[in-house]
Amino acid sequence: MSRPLKVMLVAAEASGDALGAGLAKALKSRLGPDVVFVGVGGRKMAEQGVASPFDIAELSILGWIEGLRAYGKVKARVAETAALAAREKPDAVVLIDSWGFTIRVAKAIRAAQPNVPLIKYVGPQVWASRPGRAKTLAGAVDHLLALYGFDAPWFEREGLPTTVVGSSALHVDMSHADGPAFRARRGIGPEASLLLVLPGSRPSEINRMTPVFEATIARLKSADPGLEVAVVAAGTVAQDVAARVAAWPFRVHLVDEAEKYDGMRAANAALATSGTVSTELALAGAPMVIAYRIDGLSYLLMKRLVTAKHITLFNIAADRRIAPELIQDEATPDALAKAVGRLLADPVAASEQAAQQTAALDLMGRGGPDPSDLAADAVLRVIAAKAQVARG
Repeated sequence: MSRPLKVMLVAAEASGDALGAGLAKALKSRLGPDVVFVGVGGRKMAEQGVASPFDIAELSILGWIEGLRAYGKVKARVAETAALAAREKPDAVVLIDSWGFTIRVAKAIRAAQPNVPLIKYVGPQVWASRPGRAKTLAGAVDHLLALYGFDAPWFEREGLPTTVVGSSALHVDMSHADGPAFRARRGIGPEASLLLVLPGSRPSEINRMTPVFEATIARLKSADPGLEVAVVAAGTVAQDVAARVAAWPFRVHLVDEAEKYDGMRAANAALATSGTVSTELALAGAPMVIAYRIDGLSYLLMKRLVTAKHITLFNIAADRRIAPELIQDEATPDALAKAVGRLLADPVAASEQAAQQTAALDLMGRGGPDPSDLAADAVLRVIAAKAQVARG
């Protein structure tokens, strides 16, 4: 009797944890007990059977300077992950997002186990900055699972076989999201203005953005004391967000992951740290303002390398600034309050922006097959092809 297929999944932050969980679930739906998992991940991957040897929250690092400060810790976790692969001898390793961590893991595993198939799930955004990373990735892994059609040519030019699987964020099921029920549970009247705040999913984002958002909300509530505010606490940073929000000098509704989509449907506007949530908000029909700050020196370095005109994916797909983006020094409480206040005060403008956001999702590939299913099929194809080569 042959042993079950063993797949190693490696994710280093919340978004990757969700992708890994979806992939594991899709593989189990195909193979049942004939697949087992090892690897590194968070709560969602653990629910699918991936027992992580350490907490991935410590790897959620943002910016070059933060990365340099955490280099020793990252190096140790890379070695630990590679050692896990050496012990478990998986049939394939899927390295999910988190470029800085996963490229180091790929190189370490390749050096120790040259024949194990290495698959990267989500490539670096070479169309935005540092295109040389496409060649680096092509030399480190066997296959790429890309989220968007505009990703593929960059890597295929370097000889890296690429499968476009689409973004799971475009397939979030909003059919059960209930805005009126969210308001009723929280005692928020149907006519009250509600701002949904999404401060991020990385510890560094929470540390940097929550003070700015607190000051922004203070300005908005000064202009409209009746404004209701809800703050989403993402799973990996939920305790940190809850503790910070508890100290704010005004009432806030704390929202967990289970209620997030209800909150998006209920909101008149959203204020969000740049990330996957911008796509989810667009699906929910919530007009938004995007903000982002990183370490000052990291930003100066990044500014020299970034070529993209926008950082929000639907803005990039549409090639225009549909949702306002206030980055680094632009992301002041006054500027953010002005941009958010416009959406709250002008329902027509808010509705028009929401419609344009949603339309731009079609340019990103909304309506395609389930990404986890396509990713699972691609992983099995790569494993089969590698096995056939090994057999000669």
